[in-house]
Amino acid sequence: MWPEDAITSRNAPTYKDAGVDIDAGNAFVEAIGPLAKATARPGSAAGLGGFGAFFDLKAAGYQDPILVAATDGVGTKLKVAIAAGRHDTVGIDLVAMCVNDLVVQGAEPLFFLDYYATAKLDPEAGRAVVAGIAEGCAQAGCALIGGETAEMPGLYAPGDYDLAGFAVGALERGRALTGETVAAGDVVLGLASNGLHSNGFSLVRRVVDTLGLDLSGPAPFDPERSLGEALLAPTRIYVKSCLAAHRAGRVKALAHITGGGLIENLPRVLPPGVKVEIDGGSWPVPAVFAWLARDGGVALTDMVRTFNCGIGMAVVVAPEDAAAATEVFAAQGETLWPIGRVVARRPDAPALTIADLEGAWPR
Repeated sequence: MWPEDAITSRNAPTYKDAGVDIDAGNAFVEAIGPLAKATARPGSAAGLGGFGAFFDLKAAGYQDPILVAATDGVGTKLKVAIAAGRHDTVGIDLVAMCVNDLVVQGAEPLFFLDYYATAKLDPEAGRAVVAGIAEGCAQAGCALIGGETAEMPGLYAPGDYDLAGFAVGALERGRALTGETVAAGDVVLGLASNGLHSNGFSLVRRVVDTLGLDLSGPAPFDPERSLGEALLAPTRIYVKSCLAAHRAGRVKALAHITGGGLIENLPRVLPPGVKVEIDGGSWPVPAVFAWLARDGGVALTDMVRTFNCGIGMAVVVAPEDAAAATEVFAAQGETLWPIGRVVARRPDAPALTIADLEGAWPR
């Protein structure tokens, strides 16, 4: 039995006194319910509040599915969002970083769950974050079927929060993109990024601090927007265009270009015996990257190993499919360029080289 004084004492400490408001958390879940419901898709009811969420693969149209899962976060881009007081785009980033990793394996994202942790729940900021998550799910065609919101005073500083995302997708058995058919002579296409996406922000923030810039002031590389707004441009979601090209039989391999850039990510989808030669001047490098290199003093070798530098997704296609693949991606709203080729690789050669890097970089 509970001690009587523990039940009746009016001076006993409460969870709310310790910084965690259960009623506020329940109200928050109720407030974001419509956002999740709006992402419902076949196979999912996309409701919140239960101990777990169900998904019906048969109702989603799958006969012999293989599940594919991915998890990721937004990194220190969140520090920029918090400092700028703009929370409406990082939810899109969260979804993008997960679902783009699913689609490169040929999987259709089906559902998404988020983890949102903070020192003290700010309902307005929290709703903006979840609205971004719902928007990202809508762009990817997946359902937001659950998540967790945690108040943890003492672990996070006041005003801080962190995000983690979890996506599950599916593909029919035998339809996975493995890159095993990539061969010398294949063409590499690059899909345009929206800018920085969600990688390298520890370096970006250091450049901003070193230059003494204000996030509310105009961006040096885009005077029409504040620096905060420009840096927070959300990660592009490539799911629908990549699925369309894959289902049309036009794709051999896909690589999501995140931290590590083309140099680290594209070789991950190459079979032994081949390498990629990238033409450094084959696409326009967005102004934000030129600014980081010029004003920020970041060496080009570090730029291409830290940032996407304008290519958010790389696509490997057979040469005879290049024109048709380009049409599919363009019809889906992508901007793309032929950026390189697959060639035979000697055992001691690097898996990727970039020709004329310095000459191609904008001054």
